[in-house]
Amino acid sequence: MPIICVFARMSTLVVEIRPLELEGVYEVRTARFGDNRGFFSETWNRGELASAGIAADFVQDNHSYSEQRGVVRGLHYQLPPMAQDKLVRVTKGAIFDVAVDLRRSSQTFGKWTGIVLSAIEWNQLFIPKGFAHGFLTLEPNCEVQYKVTAPYSVQHERAVRFDDPAIGVEWPKIAEAFQLSPKDEAAPLLRMAEAFE
Repeated sequence: MPIICVFARMSTLVVEIRPLELEGVYEVRTARFGDNRGFFSETWNRGELASAGIAADFVQDNHSYSEQRGVVRGLHYQLPPMAQDKLVRVTKGAIFDVAVDLRRSSQTFGKWTGIVLSAIEWNQLFIPKGFAHGFLTLEPNCEVQYKVTAPYSVQHERAVRFDDPAIGVEWPKIAEAFQLSPKDEAAPLLRMAEAFE
């Protein structure tokens, strides 16, 4: 897919945005400026991304740690009025990150897109409201941080089975067995899940 926007400051690349296969889902890359001490990176700039069509008012930051390779978290979402846009990045390790369209009025309802996010690549995934989100850890000791536009709400949280054949996510093959929480193991199939209009 083509890059839709590149911003620069003083001829130094700051961010590039690449749309993925589903409308509204974007890979976001920000620059890292390094020297012998380490690096600096501006990982979110509301004004610059809003001018590229990604307008989000983030209200909460989340940080998850997964000790083992093969941990699956998802597919999670929240219903309105607590639906969330998310901006996901990996600060240690690597994951396969997935977004699933749960908007019943969408031509891509039930379709998915995925991308590897890693601390080395320093890329992010923007997932809009109306999508479920989940990931698989590809390395041990993964740390994932993500911003959301609505706080967590137990009354509005929902999940869909990560391995629902009707969705057909092609999770990377790894030697380890997938590890899920009891809640994710009990998640309903898409045909039984509450979705967005």
